[in-house]
Amino acid sequence: MAEKFIVSIDQGTTGSRVFCYDTSGRVMVTTYREFTQHFPKPSWVEHDAEEIWEGVKSLLKETLEKGGLDAKNALGIGITNQRETTVLWERKTGRPVHHAIVWQCRRTTEICEQLKKDGHSDAIRKKTGLVVDAYFSGTKMKWILDAVNGLRDRAAKGEIAAGTIDSFLLFKLTGEHATDYTNASRTMLFNIEKKKWDDDLLKILNVPGNILPEVKSSRGLFGKTKGLGIIPDGIPVLSMAGDQQAALFGQLCVKPGQVKNTYGTGCFLLFNTGDKYLISKSGLLTTLACDASGKVCYALEGSVFIGGAVIQWLRDFMRFFANAKETEEIISDIKDEEDDVVFVPAFAGLGAPHWDMNARGAIFGLSRDTTPARITRAALKSIALQSMDLVRAMEKDTGEKMPLLRVDGGATSNNYLMQYQADILGSSVERPSNVDTTALGVAYLAGMEAGVWKDASDLLKLQADRKIFSPHMDDGRRNREITYWNKAVDRVKAWKE
Repeated sequence: MAEKFIVSIDQGTTGSRVFCYDTSGRVMVTTYREFTQHFPKPSWVEHDAEEIWEGVKSLLKETLEKGGLDAKNALGIGITNQRETTVLWERKTGRPVHHAIVWQCRRTTEICEQLKKDGHSDAIRKKTGLVVDAYFSGTKMKWILDAVNGLRDRAAKGEIAAGTIDSFLLFKLTGEHATDYTNASRTMLFNIEKKKWDDDLLKILNVPGNILPEVKSSRGLFGKTKGLGIIPDGIPVLSMAGDQQAALFGQLCVKPGQVKNTYGTGCFLLFNTGDKYLISKSGLLTTLACDASGKVCYALEGSVFIGGAVIQWLRDFMRFFANAKETEEIISDIKDEEDDVVFVPAFAGLGAPHWDMNARGAIFGLSRDTTPARITRAALKSIALQSMDLVRAMEKDTGEKMPLLRVDGGATSNNYLMQYQADILGSSVERPSNVDTTALGVAYLAGMEAGVWKDASDLLKLQADRKIFSPHMDDGRRNREITYWNKAVDRVKAWKE
């Protein structure tokens, strides 16, 4: 009997992956492809959604061929995606009407500042759990509707659909227009207490409700493939979740109090709060996540905009190295562990807990003997130091010290980064053997919906070995490094007029 499997589409900020998992949760085959990053103006970031789709479609074909798999044996598809990145497209053709505006893009800063001046911050915070920031999708939708000639008239006629990348991929795969609670909660248009699009927020941002997708639980039937050619019609899409909530489920942080941090293009700390809707007093966001059965629950979240992306910047723009994997070897030649070089990669402003849209990146403490290796080490440290800020904010909100941080994402393969993270936190860091927990999370959800696994207790049996990084840094050095970090962060704030 041919082996059954689950397909995960993991559509990220700089590239897309497709995974196939067997019924024991093991990766059978995976493929990856990067796509073009567009920077039309300083601090503007765009993607060509059609390029993303063509890449995903090719990866589906390539993955099945590489694994020698028959698509007819696919039990279902799960989709996880870069959140907040916003695309509007024609319902009739599926063709985007403008480049997708990426979550990192700062072009709607003025719209956000006007929302604050008009006194909408408190209402948005209470209804959505979010702060007013260009990070989120609502102002991006407004910008595209305003910028494309005649688009508002076409939207009024029902010709236009809008959504985050998950919605766009689902539409391309199945013709359905839907999203899940986790992605909807990142738009600044969704009332996370009432679990529905909010009429008042739609009016404030002048976004017509008819362009928005239907919102469903992350686990369930979203539609079935049709008309693709590369795979047969009728394969069900059984799960969708924003990448960070998918990673939370992939780490099986399904109980209140469990926490994980993902190290990708950005860094994202999520703390499961169960059915408690808590508004952070320390600069974190409140968002929707998945409970043990794949249904909706609440979480606190901290977001770092530039995490692993700072290493990509050093690779692609500074040409310090050809491959991110080289960073550990490059910095191993530095004889002393301590110096005063501090890198604050606020290329897209500062996220949690600072929320400064006008901050910009800077490197401090440069001297004549500062080498590319020392700047690279400072960049790696910046990922951990920004994550430390999230952990401290979470501890302040919960009143509890975090003894263990579960981590995942591509950047966790860097052992120096993981050890420094444990050292600067003074807490242990736990890395799973499979760090691609975003894809794993939606595979778990799809598999539960397909009847492969009953619940989270079944999934716990699949968890493989984990590596623990224990802290070794002395208090004096830790305090010194944190002091320099805080000083540097203060100096990049409100840089852009």
